[in-house]
Amino acid sequence: MEMRNLKLLLVDDDEDILKQLRWALQSDYQVLTSSVEGEALSLFEKERPPVVILDLCLNPQTSELGGIRLLEQILSDEPMTRVIIVTGKEEDDQNALRAVGLGAFDYYAKPVKLDELKIMIQRAFHIYNLQQRLNQNEQIANAGFYGMIGHAKCMKNIFRFIERASTSDISVLICGESGTGKKVVAQAIHEHSQRKNNPFVVVNCGAIPDNLLDSELFGHEKGAFTGAHAQKRGKFELADTGTLFLDEIGELAPSLQVKLLRFLQDRRIERFGGTQAIELDVRIIAATNRDLKKDMENRLFREDLYYRLKVIPLEIPPLRERKEDIVPLAQHFLKKFCQEYRKPPITLSAEAEGALLMHRWPGNVRELENLISRSVVLSPRAILKPSDLGLALDQIPTDVNLKFAKKSIEIDFIKKALHRNAGIVSRAARELGISRVNLYELLEKYNIRPREFKIVRATSKTR
Repeated sequence: MEMRNLKLLLVDDDEDILKQLRWALQSDYQVLTSSVEGEALSLFEKERPPVVILDLCLNPQTSELGGIRLLEQILSDEPMTRVIIVTGKEEDDQNALRAVGLGAFDYYAKPVKLDELKIMIQRAFHIYNLQQRLNQNEQIANAGFYGMIGHAKCMKNIFRFIERASTSDISVLICGESGTGKKVVAQAIHEHSQRKNNPFVVVNCGAIPDNLLDSELFGHEKGAFTGAHAQKRGKFELADTGTLFLDEIGELAPSLQVKLLRFLQDRRIERFGGTQAIELDVRIIAATNRDLKKDMENRLFREDLYYRLKVIPLEIPPLRERKEDIVPLAQHFLKKFCQEYRKPPITLSAEAEGALLMHRWPGNVRELENLISRSVVLSPRAILKPSDLGLALDQIPTDVNLKFAKKSIEIDFIKKALHRNAGIVSRAARELGISRVNLYELLEKYNIRPREFKIVRATSKTR
């Protein structure tokens, strides 16, 4: 591991001890030192060392335990920091145990034996690095599959479908209601395939008038029609070697359905007004929110084109059928828009989560994203209520079970305690009547970061 990743902060009021430890440890670590509480906190906030060795009593002239106070501040800022408490007197044992209860990694009694302290430091770095790797793996899992958040079984099936579909160039037809994320799935198939470094071109067939869509898709030659002053390459040519995503394929006019079918058969196109066939290497992914089978019966969509496109079919479920994804998606969008709009972190109250789960979501994921975006912009609160979302919580949801209710209450109590205590875990745990260790377990279980509440509290004071 590189030296810059092995930062070690030593905090002791005895300058001689600091010099001796620096000399003994500087060949293995980037050693930072401080003898003053305020300076030590500033140094920690600037450098973020993974391991801190902290004297319990920073000022022997008083009975005040500055080390305990600094320990609480460090762990509220970076809970994963490994803090080794150093004690100087036998009567400090009780306070050392108190420090361990507050989150210290271990404690060591003076006089310092370097060989023993070095082993303790090595172990602290090892545990820290293990936890970091676990956190990174969890973050990757929480980030979803190519940006798609999905814990529901149906979404995991879609992720497996994407992996399988990406291994070939066969056409894919994605069906689903508006706002379910058909474009995101199409892009994930492209990004997971061998074409990922080549163009991904999107055409919304329902957003372009029929008289312009031919030229938009296939291009045109100079003079092909009034106003065609130069040759134009269409989306098919722009997608050569890559993927062309045809959204709202059910809106395609019959004449263009014929031209698309011809391309799928011989992989060639002709520009509008042209006579020369142009051979292209383009994978087609199409999407629709229409019932194409019904359109075939009504002769609005060609049967032969339907089966050409539907070599690999995929149905995207509506959001109301994947309720376990609603709150994680909302939290994802909250984080995204808080960063985008440069606002302090905002969280959901238990009541807001219940309101989100009860809503029917006719607009699916797109509706949820727009709702969260609006709430981040307009809400003055750090913890959103149903009213901030524009949703009512006036009935008990029949499809939300007791397990969810318990979880929501726990989350709400924890967030409120952290908010009142500026993100300091030990104080919040005391208020909740549980141990610090139990609270850390709940924080990890519900993916709650105490540091965010410290920021929220500080921001609210300035308003």
